[in-house]
Order: sequence, then C-alpha cells, then structure tokens
Amino acid sequence: MPSIQTALPPELADNVIRLYRECLRRAKYIGHQQHNTKLVVGMVRQQFRKHMHETDPEKIQKLKDDAARGLINHMLYEAEKMTGTCWKEE
Repeated sequence: MPSIQTALPPELADNVIRLYRECLRRAKYIGHQQHNTKLVVGMVRQQFRKHMHETDPEKIQKLKDDAARGLINHMLYEAEKMTGTCWKEE
C-alpha cells in the first residue's frame, strides 16, 4: 500500500521530528481559533509521546501516515474555508 505521505513534502514526511513540529504548529493554530490551545497541543504531544519508543518499522510508517493524513485533512479544510467550496468524494 502506498504511503499517504507522498502528498507532503519529502523533507517533512521523511522526518518524524519535522512532522511532529508541523503537527504542533497546526494544533496551535486550531487551538488559537477555538480558544483551547493547551488542550489541542496536549493531545498532539500525548499521541507522539505514547508511541515514541515504537521500533516496528511498519507500525512507525502507519503512525507517520496517520499524522500526515491529519495534516492533509486540516489543509484541505482550511483551503475549503478560504475558497468557499466544499470538497466531497463521488
């Protein structure tokens, strides 16, 4: 199964630390908009810490794909808000 991370820049998708930082940036942005920054950032940190000792390459790839999917979904959501269009699968 191909990786969802191909939709992200390689320098972000290949590096867990950069992926973590980008997730934190998005969490801060969302939290600021919804006035619950500590909660949203805490949730992101909790998920990364929960799996920080994972050693199985397949499991790590799945976790990275999940994080990348979350980033992509948020980017699509923000793009829809800016353009006023609604994206839906057919």
